[in-house]
Amino acid sequence: MNVLGLNAYHGDASATLLSARGIECAIEEERFSRLKHQAGFPALAAFESLKYAGLEPRDLTHLAISRDPSAHIHRKLMFALSQGPRFSLIRDRLANVSRVRDPKPALADALGVCESALPATMHRVEHHQAHMASSFFVSPFDQAALLSIDGFGDFVSTMWGVGRGNKMQIEDWVEFPHSMGILYTAITQYLGFPKYGDEFKVMGLAPLGEPEYLDRLRPLVKRKGMGFALDLAYFIHHSEGVNMTWEAGSPTLGPVFSAELETLLGPKRQHGEPLDARHRNIAASLQALLEEVVLELLRNLADKTGMKTLCMAGGVALNCTLNGKITRETPFEQIYIQPAAYDAGTSLGAALYVRHRVLDQPRDVVMDHVYWGLEYSPAECRIALEKSGLEFRELLDPDELALETAKLLAQGHILGWFQGRFEWGPRALGNRSINGDPRNPRMKDILNDRIKHRESFRPFAPSVTAESASEYFELDQPSPFMLITCQVRQDKREVIPAVTHADGSARVQTVTRDANPRYWALLKAFERVTGVPVLLNTSFNENEPIVNTPEQAVSCFLRNDMDMLALGPYLVVRRPGAVAHA
Repeated sequence: MNVLGLNAYHGDASATLLSARGIECAIEEERFSRLKHQAGFPALAAFESLKYAGLEPRDLTHLAISRDPSAHIHRKLMFALSQGPRFSLIRDRLANVSRVRDPKPALADALGVCESALPATMHRVEHHQAHMASSFFVSPFDQAALLSIDGFGDFVSTMWGVGRGNKMQIEDWVEFPHSMGILYTAITQYLGFPKYGDEFKVMGLAPLGEPEYLDRLRPLVKRKGMGFALDLAYFIHHSEGVNMTWEAGSPTLGPVFSAELETLLGPKRQHGEPLDARHRNIAASLQALLEEVVLELLRNLADKTGMKTLCMAGGVALNCTLNGKITRETPFEQIYIQPAAYDAGTSLGAALYVRHRVLDQPRDVVMDHVYWGLEYSPAECRIALEKSGLEFRELLDPDELALETAKLLAQGHILGWFQGRFEWGPRALGNRSINGDPRNPRMKDILNDRIKHRESFRPFAPSVTAESASEYFELDQPSPFMLITCQVRQDKREVIPAVTHADGSARVQTVTRDANPRYWALLKAFERVTGVPVLLNTSFNENEPIVNTPEQAVSCFLRNDMDMLALGPYLVVRRPGAVAHA
């Protein structure tokens, strides 16, 4: 059975292809369009997935989309009638719904065939069930409690239940307009971060403040059974509607908070204004409130289900600080979150739902790595380098490449590391990475000044060999997808200052030899040279989606002041005799 899953006509459009061999590809459209959080139809992702797997359109037996316009339809109609939103918003939503109901014409166009050449059976999977399926069905657990929590999808913001084998039982949910994701977005916008996806900036800002506004913010959320309800006086998404663009390009989301929020907290910060202590403290208070509400929900979920294992998904599941507290502050002993837990991951979930719930196929895949994108041959890497005019050396022995690169990293050089298949999800985890020496206290500022050009308060993360992780970090579980924040051990903070945040924390990636032998070899080589099995790791990009092709990697390298580039087996060193950053 060949199943193509789609997240379409929404932010973070993506495609996932399953075959009898398992997961063939899981790809976001933005890697091809070069537009962050690309919305609309994932035409290139779908086309490239089939091409990579060697399948023809006629080979598709099932097509799944991670939206079901008929889900919760009565509640939607009742709400629409009670609120009477603007006609333009209703018109836009109806147009979106019509495309979701029948994505076959768009897929046929993307694949260059007529619609009759697509025999696949169509399936529409409710948004949050797709989220749950995306996590549970590729987890290592035979049974687990399930939680999906984000902004909204199919009129629901939060859903929980239990997974056993290839079955999921939905227990309950929180409906529109109540949403912890919307709360986090509202404060993010209030703090002067207006772009779609800016919530992670507030998560990075929060450790720099104190939660002095927590008592003011608590009344915005009231507990309601297992769930919660917002005080809607502080929001407008339910009453005035929110302008959203999901058609194509980078999505936009209009303001979701009301003037009452400024009455409560003071004037909002304008985009680009300096950040002061008040802003940092509001961010810290928001993070504390999110943790209070979600951790209480999880404690109740653990009590209700009796489970010790948890699978989470949805945009809120990307909150690494929250994730790091789950096993310490709830009865759950193990958690699993797949790397693209946000809406991109629903293409994976929709495909898995069809495979296991609809077709009743047994589970046979555990997603223990992120490398589900495209791969480029050494010949393609060489052509890109030759076209650029860069001088390079060929190092066919991976261990030699790792050691040569590690020696230069230890001297302070900054590395662009391009190997294998690109990553699934928002993090570059060792195949499309920029690496630096974590021992250098200036490395964070050097990277921001020369390459990343981003807000100075945002931390850089560490990659560490899995066998040495507990020596450097207070980590009680593997963290292969960089989705858990923990404390750096007190005696190691001066050893790796470039990846230690202001509160002593770090968002860790643990690397195993099995999951990524080349990146693991680089970490081990750096350990042989320096005694430290840790590298600073950030995404190979500059205010753009992470690089996909060799040409994009070379272009990013040339635009920025990186010192060296490992493109497949080829090593480029700009200043081979220099000590880059003492």
